[in-house]
Amino acid sequence: MKKLLFIALLLSTYLSNAQAFSGKGDKKLQIGGNFQEFASGINASFDYGLADNISVGVSTSYALNTNERLDADFIDRYDIKARINANLGNVINISENFDVYPGLSLSTKNFGGHLGVRYFFTDGFGLYSEFNTTLAKYDNDISAPEALHNQFTINIGAAFNL
Repeated sequence: MKKLLFIALLLSTYLSNAQAFSGKGDKKLQIGGNFQEFASGINASFDYGLADNISVGVSTSYALNTNERLDADFIDRYDIKARINANLGNVINISENFDVYPGLSLSTKNFGGHLGVRYFFTDGFGLYSEFNTTLAKYDNDISAPEALHNQFTINIGAAFNL
């Protein structure tokens, strides 16, 4: 019983040092899957902390598996976006390992918004999930392949402190 209590104490101390967002100078890398109607693929993003609760970054996605009827080429499958986040983990104060970050993005496809969550299990590793939506399309008359990344998408994967 003493060994179990000691291990639990060590583990809780180790996990409590995992901070989801530390403010200015904080760097996060996220790699995961991208899921949307008629396609799934990969997503990678990088965020850099500008202030206590603000970060900027870049996110890119590529649709690997698309519906054959779409006949999507590389340009249709690929998207890159600049983004700004309001990191609210320390504002809502659930846990310092947990971060909620709503934000806005400007991509090659649209102007959009996102809501993301991150939870860090250790100082360097965690999980993330993001929900992305289009707020304004550059062109309202788009073909079926152009709808890729121009709709509601979900990203799920691993997050890393750099």
